[in-house]
Amino acid sequence: MSTPIVDTRTLRSIPLLADLPEEEYESIVSIGRRVTFQPGQVIVERSEPCDGLYVVLRGMAQLDAGGRYHNLGAGSFFGEMGLISRKPRMATVIAIEALDALKICADDFEAFLLQHPRLAVTMLRNVVERLREVEERVDALMAMR
Repeated sequence: MSTPIVDTRTLRSIPLLADLPEEEYESIVSIGRRVTFQPGQVIVERSEPCDGLYVVLRGMAQLDAGGRYHNLGAGSFFGEMGLISRKPRMATVIAIEALDALKICADDFEAFLLQHPRLAVTMLRNVVERLREVEERVDALMAMR
């Protein structure tokens, strides 16, 4: 079930979307839609085409990236790497409790980023931070060998 209504105040608390001008929040809401998932429901599955970016508004999900698990709560987001690379998803995400998310379709988000470069820069910083975390984990594993 989906409805187009998302409170822009919720978006302000999300690191990916922090510190944007008010009109950009309104624009994000206008291109996204609210989606709801029940506990145990698959939100996205590894190897599927990336159809959009999800921002968790309420609830909890679990991301499985090849046997490495991460919990995603309100303010978390996923799907940004697939949006940038246009490659299949690298993880499966399952709702572990009732979950509401803002889903922004890939084509709409790309057009939005071209018109709002400030968000594109913020998003790139987040992607780089995630890649650094992965590199640190790999380095730690290699040091244990």
